[in-house]
Amino acid sequence: MILERLKNDPAVQAYIRRADCSLLALGFTEHSFPHVSKVALTARYIVETLGYSEHDCELAEIAGYLHDIGNLVNRADHSQSGAVMAFRILNEYGMDPEDIATVVTAIGNHDEGTGVPVDHIAAALILADKSDVRRTRVRNADVTAFDIHDRVNYSVKKATLKINEEKTIIKLKLSIDTKFGSIMDYFEIFLHRMIMCRKAAEKLGLQFKLIINEQQLI
Repeated sequence: MILERLKNDPAVQAYIRRADCSLLALGFTEHSFPHVSKVALTARYIVETLGYSEHDCELAEIAGYLHDIGNLVNRADHSQSGAVMAFRILNEYGMDPEDIATVVTAIGNHDEGTGVPVDHIAAALILADKSDVRRTRVRNADVTAFDIHDRVNYSVKKATLKINEEKTIIKLKLSIDTKFGSIMDYFEIFLHRMIMCRKAAEKLGLQFKLIINEQQLI
């Protein structure tokens, strides 16, 4: 199984770890193994829940696990550089070219700056990545020194992404402690991401809803 091989590959582990070290130096939230593992599982959940094959579920999970390795090169255009890195890794593994193309396409389209949900795997990765907002991703120990990204992430006490039983709606529910960040703060930095989530949901035949503190905002 390629996913297990990736998780046990010292080189891949080094790329993920060093990519996160670069983001730590830049003051970004955590993008290491907790994030990529969560994104991988959430991408699988989306594809699996919508009835796609086990093979597609694995491709979604692989894309989720590798999606942020491009930060090793630079934060700018990290989706494109990450896609190229993933291509080389998976090609060396002897993965089927069609499958490599699917994973590389998803990784290359996951960032809100240039990404487009061109297929169901890319759409699932977008939703999985953009929904991972949580307090434990904040690495600044000094609350008084939080910037807006720290405040917003730290304010999120709980985040859940669920598809309804009818498979018509995907809902991101957030519980926010407004002592640390307001709902307006959330929209200030995440509006483009939420628009991308809406487009990704539409690609999957779903309606995207954002619920913050039990109030529907999208």
